[in-house]
Amino acid sequence: MTGKRILISDPSLRDGNHAVRHQLTPDQVRAYCIRAEAAHIPVIEVGHGNGLGASSLQLGEAAASDAQLLAAARESLKNTQLGVHIIPGFATIEKDLKPALDAGVDVFRVASHCTEADVTDRFIMFARNAGKTAYGVLMMSHMASPEVLLEEAQKMEAYGAETLVIMDSAGNYLPDDVRRRIGLLVENLDIPVGFHAHNNLGCAIANSLAAIEVGATMLDGCSRGFGAGAGNAQLEVLVAVLHRLGYETGIDFYKVLDLATFAETEVMETVPIISSTSVVSGLSGVFSGFLKPATRIANDFNVDVRDVFFELGRRGVVAGQEDIILEVAEALSKRRQFA
Repeated sequence: MTGKRILISDPSLRDGNHAVRHQLTPDQVRAYCIRAEAAHIPVIEVGHGNGLGASSLQLGEAAASDAQLLAAARESLKNTQLGVHIIPGFATIEKDLKPALDAGVDVFRVASHCTEADVTDRFIMFARNAGKTAYGVLMMSHMASPEVLLEEAQKMEAYGAETLVIMDSAGNYLPDDVRRRIGLLVENLDIPVGFHAHNNLGCAIANSLAAIEVGATMLDGCSRGFGAGAGNAQLEVLVAVLHRLGYETGIDFYKVLDLATFAETEVMETVPIISSTSVVSGLSGVFSGFLKPATRIANDFNVDVRDVFFELGRRGVVAGQEDIILEVAEALSKRRQFA
């Protein structure tokens, strides 16, 4: 395996926005990007936690607009590519993708729920026709069988996706789960395969390694794990382990350590931990970004947030259905009153 190249993408300034209620500022983005550039991070993903166009009362209002965050990043990046996360429905081509193109975005990561790849066709094609890199991203991938994931991935490949990424959005996977899915994709797709890990069950690094064992060539990692819920695969740890195993990333190890220290002291409110609630979130298969709103709403209704997560998991709730958290908490409260 010595010398094999793994592409690292850093979504700290996008997934991490979940952890600070989407309140990252242009100054924080600018300062982080300067240090990420110095560390030779290949790709930096920037924006609202749910991607372009997602700032709203339901999903969380951002402290700065997409345009402001992208401008701050773009002025600080020369060799590092600028990426964005796009969920059709939150984002539109006219309102969001065209301005992002004008802002100098290099990588368009077009995402859908794991069984809804059909909605990504126009968005992937738009990015490709504009001469930009387009990834297909399947979110909440634990909710589909490996065979269904392959079918959806093949649609994205047909639309023009140049890399296919599956997200363990709930932090639900164990390494064998990853091997089965990534292995099937690698065997049957003609494009590279990537993996995005969350750490709810403490397996983010192990799961990332499992992905490359069966052929993935791209991994996501966030400084200090800065991301939704229990956080993501920790970027500096991921780089250290990959280098020890003989993989090449092109990343300066000392400077990525410095980047992580900067993120902890100047960008993050708290370092992600695997809290008891995060464990329940992972086991129940619920989107990691629900941790803060579910905790707040459960407290408001004086119900056990663990019960909230298991009921959300039973209902198969996904990102964008935050209003159901309130419905579940209210129902649990009434049930307790009449018990």
